[in-house]
Amino acid sequence: MTAGGQGCEVPPASGPEPELEPEPVTRFRVVPVVVLDDAAAARPLAEALVEGGLPVAEVTFRTAAAERALAAMAADGRLLVGAGTVVTAAQVDRAVDAGARFVVSPGFAPAVVERALELGVAVLPGVATASEIMAAVALGLSVLKFFPAEAGGGVAAVRALAAPFPQVRFVPTGGVTATSMPDYLAVPAVVAVGGSWMVARDLVADRRFDEIARRSAEAVASAEAGSVGGGR
Repeated sequence: MTAGGQGCEVPPASGPEPELEPEPVTRFRVVPVVVLDDAAAARPLAEALVEGGLPVAEVTFRTAAAERALAAMAADGRLLVGAGTVVTAAQVDRAVDAGARFVVSPGFAPAVVERALELGVAVLPGVATASEIMAAVALGLSVLKFFPAEAGGGVAAVRALAAPFPQVRFVPTGGVTATSMPDYLAVPAVVAVGGSWMVARDLVADRRFDEIARRSAEAVASAEAGSVGGGR
C-alpha cells in the first residue's frame, strides 16, 4: 500500500520472526506523530488520516489517554498504528497489548529494542550520535529515528551521520515541518520523516478533523512530488 492508498486494508502483522527493519513504517514517507489527551478523539482522527491518504499514526505514550487512544485507532483496520515515546520494556508490552504494530523510542535503550524484537514488533529507536548508531547496528537494526532532528543539526547532521554508515537509513523526527520535510526526504539515507504539523495538538483538541485531513493530503502530495531519497 502506498501513502496515498485511501481505504486500503493494512496487511496483517507478520509471524513470530522479529522485524529487524520497521517496514510497516517505512512504506510511508511521512508518519504523523500524535499526542492525544482525549481518547474520544481517536476514532475521528483515524478517519481524518485515512481520508487524507495517510493511514498511519505514531501515538505517543505521553498522556493518560494514550493506551486507550491507541487501541481505538488500532481497531480501524485501514490504519497502521504504532506507539511512540516508548522508553521501557514494560511500555513495549503495554503498547503491543493495545494493538501497536510498531514502537518508537526517543533514544536508544537495548531493553526496549530487545523486548520489541522478542515480540516480533518493528522497532525504531532514536539516535543522535555515531556511538548510538553503532550500538543499534550491533543489534541488527538498519532503520533508525534521528531525534531531535532540528535541534540535532537538521539535514546537515543526517548527511554527516549517514556517510560512515551506508547500511543505515533514517527517519528524522523532532521539529520537522511541512516546509523542511522535502529537504529531509531528498537525502538518500532518509526513508521517511516523523512530524506533528498535520495532527497538531490544538487541531485535535478543537476537533478540526477536516483540517487534519487537508494537511495530511498536502503532506502526502508534497512527499510524493518532492522526494528522491528513501533508501539506497
